[in-house]
Amino acid sequence: MLEGVNVALGVTGSIAAVKTVELAHELRRHGAAVRGVMSGSARGIVHPWAVEFATENDVVTEITGSVEHVELCGYEGWADVFLIAPATANTVGKIAGAVDDTPVTTCATTALGADTLVVIAPAMHEPMYDHPGVLEAIETVEDWGVEFTDPRIEEGKAKIASEAAIVTSVARAVGDRPLEGRHVVVTSGATSETIDPVRVLTNRSSGKTGRAVARACAVRGADVTLVHGVVGPHSLEAGGGSEWESIPGVEVERVESAAEMLDATRESCEDADALVSVAAIGDYTLESSPEKIRSGQELSLELEPTPKLIDEIRETHPDLPIVGFKTETSGDDEAMIDRARETLERAALEFVVANDASVMGSDRTRALLVREGGTSSYTGSKVGLSLEVADSLAAVLET
Repeated sequence: MLEGVNVALGVTGSIAAVKTVELAHELRRHGAAVRGVMSGSARGIVHPWAVEFATENDVVTEITGSVEHVELCGYEGWADVFLIAPATANTVGKIAGAVDDTPVTTCATTALGADTLVVIAPAMHEPMYDHPGVLEAIETVEDWGVEFTDPRIEEGKAKIASEAAIVTSVARAVGDRPLEGRHVVVTSGATSETIDPVRVLTNRSSGKTGRAVARACAVRGADVTLVHGVVGPHSLEAGGGSEWESIPGVEVERVESAAEMLDATRESCEDADALVSVAAIGDYTLESSPEKIRSGQELSLELEPTPKLIDEIRETHPDLPIVGFKTETSGDDEAMIDRARETLERAALEFVVANDASVMGSDRTRALLVREGGTSSYTGSKVGLSLEVADSLAAVLET
């Protein structure tokens, strides 16, 4: 997602600076090179050695005769983007007023003057975030083209956004946005059908691929509605519910049953430019018992088939571009291609991503992208596959 991107990471004196080490690691996991810049207040919270360890680069703690701010963020400087995370109210106000009294604010002024991209992730107590002067400073800096990653408002605090949200903001800022102005609906995760008040019928889907696709579409500039099942050990909560509520460009709709998934998707598609159907929607439902079924007895459940989501959406939206996902268990490529092609033709899909059920829950995958004109294969991370899907969708929408 950030391969070949140089990130100068500015750290200021919020207690959220303790998250800097993990943020630096996350940026690097996605391919970025990172160099740290720290204010004096930040050094009182996290040691520069920790940031040096996390980035594997020397940390700027003062501006010297080597003019570190120009070397990093000036014309033809090292950084592709200057990320300030966390940014205090004090820092945001100083940036808006071009006050340069710390290495971080000096780098910010230099970056803005040199048209180097700037991304800011604020963190402070909620009353400070609501201060008219702080809000005015944020609006001023946004008007200059600075991207803000909104904090999470919890427990009276404007807490710094998750690492996933910040990385997404950086990727959106530095990358191409072929899906800019598009509304993409993505379904993800498992659904469940209630058997009784304590039991459900569900599947093993983790939702990782669907969430990755939603994030990739957002990185490519889309406004995304993520319709997500929230059941089982691989639920959205288990994968970081609050984290996904704050991903820039992604609005989460939580559902449980196949019927709820269909209703939410149908509603979201009313103004959508495309649908990517990744969710592992249950094939069967049943009439639930209002009371717990007692154990120790023979039991038969009468199952009824659920409607096929892509068929239902295709019926009501005959011209909507739809991408399907098809999971099989045979392990045979030709069989997967044949089944994917059946779905492709039946529902008039743009393309189908076919994979084996063995990748459920894993961070890596192997998939076949089946189009009307042929088939291509992908092996790698689910993040990489999701970017492939987003770029392929963008190509479809451009034609």
